[in-house]
Amino acid sequence: MISRRLRTYLVRHRRAYLIGFLLGVASTGIALVNPWVLRQAIDGIRAGAPASTLLRLAAAYVGIAAAGGCVRYFWRMRILGASRRIEYEIRNDFFAHLQRLDRGFFQRTRTGDLMARAINDLNAVSRLAGAGLMHSVNTVVMLLAVSTLMVTIDASLALAVLGILPLVTIVFVVLGRRVHRQFEAVQEQFSAISARAQENFSGVRVVKAYAQEDAEVGAFAALNHEYVRRALRLARTSGALWPAMTLILGMASAVVLWQGGLAVVAGRITLGQLVQFFGYLLMLSWPMIALGWTTNLFQQGLASMKRLDEIFAATPAVADPPQPVEPAAVRGAIEFRGVSFAYDGVPVLRDVSLTIPAGTTLAIVGPTGAGKSTLVALIPRLLDPTAGTVLVDGIDVRHYRLEVLRRQIAVVPQEPFLFSDTLEENLAFGTEPGDGRRVRDAAEIAQLDRDVRDFPLGYGTMVGERGVTLSGGQKQRATIARALARDPAILILDDALSSVDARTEEEILRGLRRFMATRTSLIISHRISTVRAADRIVVLDGGRIIEQGTHDELLAAGGLYAGLHQKQLLQDALEADERAP
Repeated sequence: MISRRLRTYLVRHRRAYLIGFLLGVASTGIALVNPWVLRQAIDGIRAGAPASTLLRLAAAYVGIAAAGGCVRYFWRMRILGASRRIEYEIRNDFFAHLQRLDRGFFQRTRTGDLMARAINDLNAVSRLAGAGLMHSVNTVVMLLAVSTLMVTIDASLALAVLGILPLVTIVFVVLGRRVHRQFEAVQEQFSAISARAQENFSGVRVVKAYAQEDAEVGAFAALNHEYVRRALRLARTSGALWPAMTLILGMASAVVLWQGGLAVVAGRITLGQLVQFFGYLLMLSWPMIALGWTTNLFQQGLASMKRLDEIFAATPAVADPPQPVEPAAVRGAIEFRGVSFAYDGVPVLRDVSLTIPAGTTLAIVGPTGAGKSTLVALIPRLLDPTAGTVLVDGIDVRHYRLEVLRRQIAVVPQEPFLFSDTLEENLAFGTEPGDGRRVRDAAEIAQLDRDVRDFPLGYGTMVGERGVTLSGGQKQRATIARALARDPAILILDDALSSVDARTEEEILRGLRRFMATRTSLIISHRISTVRAADRIVVLDGGRIIEQGTHDELLAAGGLYAGLHQKQLLQDALEADERAP
């Protein structure tokens, strides 16, 4: 059964389909005339018709074929054109829907699987909406029209031939369901292959560093072998339809030769009528073949639409409110009120309450797994708290429209991500057109401009997939520059300086202090040197705030922060000894 979503697209283009179906009926009607012309010609030859009559019949045969070809062209253009537009709309809607889904969905779903649905499955749906519907309607019209004309020529002969056709139904009932199940299995395995390839290409540095090329080739080959096994099983089932068609047509032709020949000998029909009857039988061969083909298209298309519907049915855990607040401007005051958060029932944050005045620089430190990144992810609503409230300028962030909220926040994540584009396009991501000067200024603050001067094409240099052509430090500085270029009211740096050396870090921080002076800034770092100049420092441990104050106050308190400071001093001393001659 066609899904409700697919029906919506089909109804939207109903005018194109209606015109196409009418043209298909006209094409069928024109095609049915030629066997009648052959009948007239053959009976005319037997009766000794003049050459002029035969010439007119020959010209009529050519003219009818030309007219049929012209109508057929516009018929195909209407239906196939509508299917391509539907494919375009579904692809856009699918991509837009994925953009609306929350981060958790992508953590649960493999990228390769999404790619397989967006490409392979969508192509199958397009074939259903195009060739599948086009030939299924034409097949029904052709079967009805040809069967009627056969009966008018010789009812007993027509009934004998048409009595064989129910065998087609039996074949399709048996094989059609199997095709449906096997096609779903093939698509699932293709998703697994796509996911494996995508992950391998993205992590090619790790694969090579661990000398796992052969192991990865073997793992991919195993997945590929299973895909081929499933595809061959589907091919065997689908391929059985074609020999079945040939057998049924052969049986029908044998009946016509036998019974039709006897009818001509008995004088019940003329030789021309027998040729006309044979012409109609040959015309039935395509609908019978098309019936098997369109059955496959429908089975595959419906299976693929079901897979697309599974993604469309996913609802974002984070979405716009029904009646969003539209503030004139965002100052950047942040407050956490009794905030708790859990991943799959495992607590990460526990009853966190914290007030951050607008324009304040707040540092967040703590051991790995303390909940630092989770805490700041609640501000732009990358996650929603399981309990408590996060407010920006005194308004619950869940009352903001997501676009309005997130345009005022720039996040530099722990793992820098760059698109396969020019460096300039990456830095300008999320900014308005014409902000080139701001992009250059941001690169200067992030201490990236010096590296750019050494690049062969400067800011026009392609950085490769995920920024593979840049070093770890360059990627981090590029993501910092991208965040600064947005000129946000709230800046979040999540361990954003971990890959840069101490000297570069100090230069970046010097520029950042001027930038952060008029903005609310949150800095997560494991380095005390990065956070010591913050207006206030919060120490998280076990999902709770256990200390807060200035750098000097926390050192004097002698708690966890002081211990982290002592460890870093010791580490710095050891590194200095290693560098000493």
